Parts: sequence; C-alpha cells; structure tokens
Amino acid sequence: MSAEDGKDITRSSLTLGDRVGSGGQGDVHAVLGGPLLFKEYKDPAAVNGTALSELVGLRQGLGRTDRDRLDGLAAWPLCRVVEGGRTLGFLMRHAPAHMTWRTAAGATKLLELQYLIRPPKAAWQEVVQPDPEQRRALALACVEAIGWFHDAGLVIGDISQANVLWSLSPRPAVHFLDCDGFRRLGRAAVQAQAGTPDWNDPMAPSTDATVDTDAYKTALVAGRIVAQRPYVLPGQALQFVPGCLDDRQADGVRRLFEQAAGERGTRPRPGEWQTALSDRGVITLNAARPRVRPAIDHTVLDGARNRTPIRLRGPVQ
Repeated sequence: MSAEDGKDITRSSLTLGDRVGSGGQGDVHAVLGGPLLFKEYKDPAAVNGTALSELVGLRQGLGRTDRDRLDGLAAWPLCRVVEGGRTLGFLMRHAPAHMTWRTAAGATKLLELQYLIRPPKAAWQEVVQPDPEQRRALALACVEAIGWFHDAGLVIGDISQANVLWSLSPRPAVHFLDCDGFRRLGRAAVQAQAGTPDWNDPMAPSTDATVDTDAYKTALVAGRIVAQRPYVLPGQALQFVPGCLDDRQADGVRRLFEQAAGERGTRPRPGEWQTALSDRGVITLNAARPRVRPAIDHTVLDGARNRTPIRLRGPVQ
C-alpha cells in the first residue's frame, strides 16, 4: 500500500497486523502488505481532522530534497485514515532499522533518547553507547533537527526521552516520533497537547506548545545529552561527559543552558545551540578600517577664477 500522494484512506481498506505500540492517545498497528504503520486514535471525537490534514499537506507541499529531509528526521503522517466522515488515525513509516536495538532475549526495541541520557544499566547493556565525540554530534543533530522544523513553520510541543530516537550508524543522527503532536505555527493541534513529566516548561502550562516552550526543551535535550544526566535543569550546574566538549563548546553550552532558565522570550534558539555545539571555531572578524581620504587644497577651488574666452572653430568648408 502506498500513501505517498497524501490522499485519505478508509479504515476498512486496511489489513492490520500486530499492535506494535500503545500510548495515551492511540495504538499503533503494523499494516500488512507494506512498510507502513497505522496509528489509531482512542477517541476520534477529540481529533481535529483539519489539523492532521494540514500536517499531511505540509509534506506534500515540500520539494523533493526537503521531503526527503523530513522523512529522514521524522515518522511523519503520510495520509489520514477515515471512515464515516470521521478521522480515525493516520499512516506513517516504520522507524529506521538502525534506530532499534535487540535485547538479550531477541526482542527488538526502539533506540529512544532515554538510553542516551541515562547511565547504562544491565537491562540494556546491548545498547552501544557513543564515544564522547559521537555524543556531541548527537546533541548537535538534535538541535539541528529542531531548528529545521522551526524553519519549516512548525512547533514540536512534546520533546522528551521517549519520542526522539538516535543512531550512531552510518553516522550520528536522530529521528522524531509522535509527529501528529506537531502543529503548524499559529494553527490548532490535532489533539490536546501531550506533555511528559520532567520535560515541561516550568513557566507554561503543559498544554502549551510554542516556539518558546520548544526553546526550553531544546536546552533540556542538549544539556542532558552532553551531561548524560536525565533530570538536570536550566539554572543548575552542568558537568559534561569527559572529552565530550572542548573549552569553547563547554563555555557556550553552559551559557546557553543558564540562559534557558530565564523568562519566556529570552531562551536561546536552536541556531545558537548549533553554533555552541559545532566543531568549528567561531572566527572573529575585525572591523574594516575606513580608508583615509586624501587632503584637498581648497585654495585652488576657492580662489578667483580667471575665465578667458574660448575660441570656437569656424564651419568646415
């Protein structure tokens, strides 16, 4: 089954496999006959079908390069699933295979952010941890992704340890889940905004989703990745994983993390985090010195003019 054209698909046309996930707002099922998943809402009456259609339409309106970029960054809604005039859910792709891990018992699980920001445990010793440079690169990939979403006119809303995936292969990268929780800037949400304990902006209700609440949660993501501390908050001291950041990067990250504790409207944006976490140094440019103008002898211009007649040549014979 293809959902590439973004057109609505009826629920009765789907043949579903096993349930592969469940959350507070919906269940996720495999769709037989294709590499797709179906998220079915538990309460369709609470769903804003127009808002979901706008998310589908955003992807359809992108050029090929940006659409590929979105597909790489997110399990985006490809099309709505409807029946009897109601929006029941949507289709999306599976998470990339390299963003999963296999337990000792052979079960496959998603490689969620929680396995990156917490100290390793025996229960998930099969998860390969990044080296310090890869850890910095993952933090950078995450803030770059948030910046890309914002540039596309989106607000993310719920950023947490459970809805961001990561991978080290083929290179450090991230992938966002629960993308029906995103919204177009200034538009309505698909459902009531979800929140995650220990990831909410303390200066806003958990139901708020704005560029500013995203800015606060960007600080949480970046700080918790490079510190490997799942509960550290802006305003608290950051102790980094040894070797993760050089002196310039450490100074920049500490400054931005402290700034994120400030009033709404003052939090650093993703682009500032990108600069701080980049492996490229900041080049200070010296202001150009104005060229010295040549001295002018005004006496030449201000003196008396000696105007003499000008002889014109006569007509040519």
